[in-house]
Amino acid sequence: MIAPSNHLWAGLGTGLSGGLLAGLFGVGGGIVMVPLLGLFLGLDQHRAQGATLAAMLLPTGLPAVLQYHRRGVRSSLPLVGVLVLAFLFGITGGALVANLISSAALRWGYAGFLVYLAVRTFLRQEVSPVDRGATPFDRTELWTWGLPSGLLAGVVSGLTGLGGAMVVIPLLASKLRMTQHEAQLTSLMMLLPPIGLPGVYVYAKAQGGLPWPIIGTVAVGFAAGSFVGAHWATRTQGGRLKQVYAGFVLLMALLVLVHRS
Repeated sequence: MIAPSNHLWAGLGTGLSGGLLAGLFGVGGGIVMVPLLGLFLGLDQHRAQGATLAAMLLPTGLPAVLQYHRRGVRSSLPLVGVLVLAFLFGITGGALVANLISSAALRWGYAGFLVYLAVRTFLRQEVSPVDRGATPFDRTELWTWGLPSGLLAGVVSGLTGLGGAMVVIPLLASKLRMTQHEAQLTSLMMLLPPIGLPGVYVYAKAQGGLPWPIIGTVAVGFAAGSFVGAHWATRTQGGRLKQVYAGFVLLMALLVLVHRS
């Protein structure tokens, strides 16, 4: 079935918005793409979430990652591997526990945690970049801080249905002494593997399929937007980017509080 052209354009715009957010702040973009798909295309919550996950199966954040690299920002592949592995375990546990906690308790708890992270981020002293090739993380650092950071991000994602990047970025910056740019790049690299594939399968099966032509335009828009967002981020001084990111996390905390499931 061919989607109407206005639906394809709406999908492109939705992906562009999510990609801009991803490239600029290192987050997944689903926080804006899910509601926009509902607003512009009339998709219900489950189909919108499934479509967003499906659009992220391809490495749509790769243009942003390459842009960060082009500007000299580096991360650690072993760290990304540990984070992804821990995230997968965490999101499973978080999803199981979510059904045991009231929506109000989840909402207030998550919002309070975001406020705490925003304040910590704003007050944190920005560190100088380190050549990760010459000075890689040792195994103790990887497992002492990488594992719990990925696990906590996964648990939060499973509990709330929101991405864990807003958790993992401040933790990487504070516990592993990464710069704001390095932490955001690491978060973007976590999005490159198709970690949402099991979720897409579940959504597609439950919904009798997903709007794949629209998903394709969302993916294209996301890739383009992520490049532009990364372009802006890498041309923003680290301390300033850190402050803007803290403001963004505070805004997300407010949106969590005003949202009603």
